[in-house]
Amino acid sequence: MSADYTPFGRRRDDAVRDALGRIGDGVPLEESGSPYLVSPGRVAKDDGTPYKVFTPFYATWREHGWRAPAESGPKAAQWIDPKDVPGGVDIPDLGVELELPAGESAARRQWKSFAQKGLENYAEDRNRPDLSATSRMSAHLKFGTIHPRTMAADLGKGTGAQAYLRELAFRDFYAAVLNEWPDSAWWNWNTSFDKIEVDEDRALFDAWKAGRTGFPIIDAGMRQLAETGFMHNRVRMIVASFLVKDLHLPWQWGARWFLDQLVDGDMANNQHGWQWAAGCGTDAAPYFRVFNPTTQGEKFDPDGEYVRRWVPEVDDDDYPDPIVDHKAERAEALRRYGKIT
Repeated sequence: MSADYTPFGRRRDDAVRDALGRIGDGVPLEESGSPYLVSPGRVAKDDGTPYKVFTPFYATWREHGWRAPAESGPKAAQWIDPKDVPGGVDIPDLGVELELPAGESAARRQWKSFAQKGLENYAEDRNRPDLSATSRMSAHLKFGTIHPRTMAADLGKGTGAQAYLRELAFRDFYAAVLNEWPDSAWWNWNTSFDKIEVDEDRALFDAWKAGRTGFPIIDAGMRQLAETGFMHNRVRMIVASFLVKDLHLPWQWGARWFLDQLVDGDMANNQHGWQWAAGCGTDAAPYFRVFNPTTQGEKFDPDGEYVRRWVPEVDDDDYPDPIVDHKAERAEALRRYGKIT
């Protein structure tokens, strides 16, 4: 089995290991590798302590390196097809219409297509939700239908390739942080933020979840999430900033909702991405950085194509007014952050 570094995965594996140890003379639980380029715990400072900042982690991570992808398994291996199982297999309804097919073959096709057609311009276009400019490999990485070593082998020296490699490094970094500080799954990594004042307005939270905030880029992202189980990464940052700094709601509310809705929901990436937005994690966004949802939309969706796809009524009279005044709530957020800094 592949090692799991999340708090739940570690508890589960420990329980399985204990149970196997009680069988006869004991049955070992063999862990083989990890779903990362570099397994958590292997990249550390010279004194052996873990990194808390991404940039030096990234430099050491690159020096450490990783193995080449494993060769294909035996051609004689026979895989179980659900249709061949007596009585069939009950595959649960995910509640969303997946935009991409699943499985290893689909993962390899998707990666090959992106590497050939999208990688060159990735660095410039990856923040544009109106463009089909990202790899859409996050769910495949989440479910292990492709290993990042397979992907890294195709990454050369180009600007786009190196920008993509950096994203894979962030995935490894957040996994390492969660492995070292497992409480950060649900608690502030920076404990000074435990004192920050937060609200618990369920009506505002429900409007955010439903994509009915009156801010087009926010509503587009939340509706894309609800309909597809996916949201563009730039938009994830915008809606997260809005939840914690415009609505003053706990980041944990948003993180839990994302894990509940995202097909690619990954505990380490998700939780620490939210803490980045909230300012309470490693390499956190400065507390005074509050995304303006209007200017973010204008910058990254300049023609409004992304918004109109998910919020077709945006120009109609019945589109709701903004549920908050961004300028006022930005000032309020800074006031609250200022009390703990």
